[in-house]
Amino acid sequence: MNRHHHDHWQLHPQLADDTHPVAHWPLSELRLMDDANHPWLILVPRVPDAVELVDLGPPQQAELMREMDRASRLLQKAFKPDKLNVAALGNLVPQLHVHLIARYHHDIAWPKPVWGTATARPYAPEALVQRIELLRAALGA
Repeated sequence: MNRHHHDHWQLHPQLADDTHPVAHWPLSELRLMDDANHPWLILVPRVPDAVELVDLGPPQQAELMREMDRASRLLQKAFKPDKLNVAALGNLVPQLHVHLIARYHHDIAWPKPVWGTATARPYAPEALVQRIELLRAALGA
């Protein structure tokens, strides 16, 4: 882990429990939400004590936008969704993180937000490995 810029940053325990690592980007950790109901990525900027988007300086905000763009294109390429939901809520986990969720007209929560609609369905181990491999392959291509 690159520590020299991020001396006090660590992943919130709830995010660590709910997500799996996909990639280490210049600003953020790209992680997969452990919910097989939806292709659902989380970007977590490695910025100590960041709670809101406004807690990031302008260069960090610009980098986060680039990474949101990259993650959005990754979801479009890998999953061909009908819609992307992109949101920074942080009502339950204060650490700044951005949700990027591939949505379909036929998914379990459509047209509502994914929160509070359906119970999360953790990936089976094999399915989890396959999904992370798919994402990493799409990133590498």
